Amino acid sequence: MTPDAARERMVDLLTERGITDDRVLRAMATVPRHEFVDSRLRADAYADGPLPIGHGQTISQPYIVALMSESLRVGRGDKVLEIGTGSGYQAAVLAEMGVEVYTIECVDSLASDARRRLRALGYDRVHVRCADGNDGWADAAPYDGLIIAAAAREVLRHPYSQLRVGGCMVFPIGGEENQELVLIHREAEGPREEYLGACRFVKLIGRHGWVK
Repeated sequence: MTPDAARERMVDLLTERGITDDRVLRAMATVPRHEFVDSRLRADAYADGPLPIGHGQTISQPYIVALMSESLRVGRGDKVLEIGTGSGYQAAVLAEMGVEVYTIECVDSLASDARRRLRALGYDRVHVRCADGNDGWADAAPYDGLIIAAAAREVLRHPYSQLRVGGCMVFPIGGEENQELVLIHREAEGPREEYLGACRFVKLIGRHGWVK
């Protein structure tokens, strides 16, 4: 199966699983996911599962990428902070949706590879920084949305404080087992939580490790 055909089939499966946002589906149909995985794994690039990208990290399964992107409900021209760049795939999907993405990766080689890959593919709306994501990216704040692509034990205080009132953050919460994907709406009267279902991510790493 060609990459185009495999990508089309992937989008059909996302629709069957309940993804309805046309902008998300168009982005998923456009971004060449096979360019974001190791060449030896390209045959599996469009299967609905995570794949290893080295350093104990993974590229999230397509359904989770689509669900997180849809849940933020961001529009063209909005700004999103992503913690956990990985190979850059999630950032590319958001950029295809017209979003300005500020993405942080604490593993230097992953950040460098993602930066080169995104530039080569023309994703100029993605800004990559190698840093500890626990601190967020204050000088580009405030953000309309926040994605954390690794499991934390609770809300990261600094990134959350950089989210505008009215914005949303989506991230997996929990330990190595029993994680749930949670959507938090930052409202004037305080955060409002919405749980989106079970998930499985690698743990958040950085200077503080898992947030206590």
